[in-house]
Amino acid sequence: MAAGNRSQAAQGLTLIAPPLAYAVLILAAPLLTILAYSFFKDGYLTVIREFTLENYRAVWSDPIFHKIMLRSLGVAALVTLVTVVLAFPVAYFLSFAVDPRKKSMWLFLITIPFWTSYLIRVFLWKVILGYNGVINSGLKSLGIIEQPLTFILYNVNSMVITLAHAYAPFAILPIFIALEKIDRSLLEAGRDLGESRAMTFWRVTLPLAMPGVVAAALIVFIPTIGDYVTPALIGGGKIPMIANMIQSQMLDQDNRPMGSALAVTAMLIVALLSLIFVAMNRRFLKVRQ
Repeated sequence: MAAGNRSQAAQGLTLIAPPLAYAVLILAAPLLTILAYSFFKDGYLTVIREFTLENYRAVWSDPIFHKIMLRSLGVAALVTLVTVVLAFPVAYFLSFAVDPRKKSMWLFLITIPFWTSYLIRVFLWKVILGYNGVINSGLKSLGIIEQPLTFILYNVNSMVITLAHAYAPFAILPIFIALEKIDRSLLEAGRDLGESRAMTFWRVTLPLAMPGVVAAALIVFIPTIGDYVTPALIGGGKIPMIANMIQSQMLDQDNRPMGSALAVTAMLIVALLSLIFVAMNRRFLKVRQ
């Protein structure tokens, strides 16, 4: 029996070996390289491979890092909130209102933004929100304004709009999947017991859909912090986020150890916050139960 188990384990390892090696090569190797570089010293146009903690001391004592990191977390949290709040009604509509025979078509339409490059979509929002963009031109042609609006671009609001649009499909799909898994008989039972539709949604639908909501929040929150294209183009470079700071250290200043330390620190902060969010959600669900 033990020999049979070992044989099955060997067969399983043989099957997963190629994708595991690929994952280690593509994912783990770059992360380990960045981690190693964060403990090296920076020299003139070179990296001195001597162990040091000075990069991390500089990161944690830098008030600019504190300010930019807090801004990045705030923008990412706001984008996540806006995206999930707007995505939930769409996912709810797809799950409960759309004919099952047409759901695949609706999901196909939701994925259309993925047909174009993310960079192109960001440029399109810059055209829409620009000084002579679609919004300003339309308002001027209608006689609503005389001079173009200057507050709709190069600020946090424009960044939130752009990022929320870019990551909307990532939020809609996991929420839709969670809603699809809900047993409709539970909703009918709630209404049979005299609950209103609103209370049935609050007590039954929303708690059961929370795994999808949590997944959507994490899927949006984590990459939003690492976005550097939108702050550079839509923010006009005036509202840098942590990714822009890392890019500046890595490329503009050619300080790869410091850039690596910034990247590792940001990853640890995001991982910690994500774990806290998941733990709070589990506690919330236990209380609701």
